Amino acid sequence: MWIVRRISSSLIVLLVVSCVLFVMCRMTPTSPAHIVLGADARAEQVAAFDHEHGLDLPVLTQYQRWISAAATSGFGDSYITGLPIGSQIAETLPVTLEIVTVAFVMTTIFSIVFGMAAAFYEGRMLDQFVRVICIVFLSLPGFWLALLLIRMFSLTLEWLPPGGIIPWEDGKLAHLASLLMPALSIALYYMAVLTRLTRSTVIEVLGQDYVRTVEAMGLKRITIWWYILKNALPSFVTMAALIYGYMFGWALIIEQVFNLPGMSRALLTAILQKDYPMVQAVVLVITAIFITANTLSDLLGKLINPAGSAR
Repeated sequence: MWIVRRISSSLIVLLVVSCVLFVMCRMTPTSPAHIVLGADARAEQVAAFDHEHGLDLPVLTQYQRWISAAATSGFGDSYITGLPIGSQIAETLPVTLEIVTVAFVMTTIFSIVFGMAAAFYEGRMLDQFVRVICIVFLSLPGFWLALLLIRMFSLTLEWLPPGGIIPWEDGKLAHLASLLMPALSIALYYMAVLTRLTRSTVIEVLGQDYVRTVEAMGLKRITIWWYILKNALPSFVTMAALIYGYMFGWALIIEQVFNLPGMSRALLTAILQKDYPMVQAVVLVITAIFITANTLSDLLGKLINPAGSAR
């Protein structure tokens, strides 16, 4: 069955990524014992640390224990903080997921609207305006755009908070307002990418014979738009799924700019502290989200266009 094969291949990819990630973290020049105990740690202290954390076991055994811990007890404990990694991810992941999801929804809605509008008015002023705006957003660095939004909406207009996240319990509107600028900072670049893709795809669909046929049949404009959108959706869905995964990379910078307690910021902190178990766990979680998004996009593409999605 196609769905079973697709899910199985996704699990295999995740397993391969986990192997590569585990080996790469073991190839670092500094041992975890010296990171935690210091460069002047005695040999017996290093040996005791390695034995306590299972670092003196064969690599394959270490990998098996790590995967088992990831599946059952949440990746074990951090070398640096000593706290359970699973609980740290559980605290930070919702923040990043919320920001990325809001950014993704904004990207999807606006790129479809502006992309289709530019395609229907190809070569006219609206099309040229949309194309120029897309080029501008593609050219701007994300961190600079975030700082510009803070300057405009927080310091000058005083409409939005400059950083941090307001808890949901303190007010729904205030919570959404604290998400708006971080999400917009992530969304604008990918909005330009998807808008250009939507425009080019819709222009290609508009040139097909069946579009002229349904127009000659006198169908309503909304019905014609639906046919066009349905045939343009498969490529849009595939790219949108990739973009959802890429947004977690952008969140690494944006969470720093807006001082957000998200998972991407936790990853950067773990990298700077050389907290390799935390790095492994966060990267694996992001990889799992990325693979899941792509698997769901394939399933959705098959529902939209069963003949074209079969593979």
